[in-house]
Amino acid sequence: MLTARRRRPRRNRPSAAPHLETLLWRLGVRYVAGVDEVGMGPLAGPVVAAAVILPQGTTIDGVADSKTLSAAQRERLAAEIRVRALGIGIGLVEPEEVDRLNIYYAGLTACRRAIEALPMAPGFVLVDGREVPGLPMPQSAYPKGDAFVASIAAASIIAKVHRDGLMRELDARYPEYGFGRHMGYATAAHFAAIREFGPSPVHRRSFAPVRSVLPCAADAQLPLLPLRAAE
Repeated sequence: MLTARRRRPRRNRPSAAPHLETLLWRLGVRYVAGVDEVGMGPLAGPVVAAAVILPQGTTIDGVADSKTLSAAQRERLAAEIRVRALGIGIGLVEPEEVDRLNIYYAGLTACRRAIEALPMAPGFVLVDGREVPGLPMPQSAYPKGDAFVASIAAASIIAKVHRDGLMRELDARYPEYGFGRHMGYATAAHFAAIREFGPSPVHRRSFAPVRSVLPCAADAQLPLLPLRAAE
C-alpha cells in the first residue's frame, strides 16, 4: 500500500538582523547607515548604490541579500523600507564614468554619492564588502554584509529595485537589446544583440565583450576590462 509522502514544512528565509546597528545605537550613535551597490557586472547601464538609515529598534521581516529574493519580494520589501526608513540616499555612476574610473572605483563612487544623498549625516556607516575612502564619519566593511546586516540588506534591495527600474526605462529607449529582461547582464541574447546592432550609448565600452565589437581605433584610450560575474 502506497502512502502519501509527508512534505517537510518550508522554512522561512532568515532575515538579516540589526545586531550591529543595535550595538551602535546602544553606544549612542543615532543614525547608522547601511550601504550597498548593485550593477557591477552588467555590460550596460549604471552602477547604483543605496544608503539606508533605519529607525532604532527596527526589524523588517524578510529583508535579506537582494540576490536571494524574487523580483516580487524585492518590490514589496522596497516599498516597506521606503515607508519605515528614516533616510534613503541613491548614488549613480553612469556608463561613461564607469569607463573613465574603472568598475572598482565606480562602485566606491556610487556608494559615496549614496551616503552624501542621505537627508541626514550618519554617525556610522556599515558597508558591504569594502570601505569607502574619504568619508568624514567612521565606517566598517563586511564581506557578504548584505546577507546578515539589516541596513546593508535593506540598501541592497533599494539599490536593486531602483536599478531595475532604470533598466526598464532604457529598455523602452533601446528595445533591440532586451534590457528589461536581463537588466544589462551578459546573457546569450544580450551578446547576440550587441553583435547585431553594436553597442548602444549606455553600454560600457571598457568591458571586454563590448570592446570586442568596436572598431579597432574606437575608444582606444579605454582600458580593457574583463567580464565580471553577475551579482
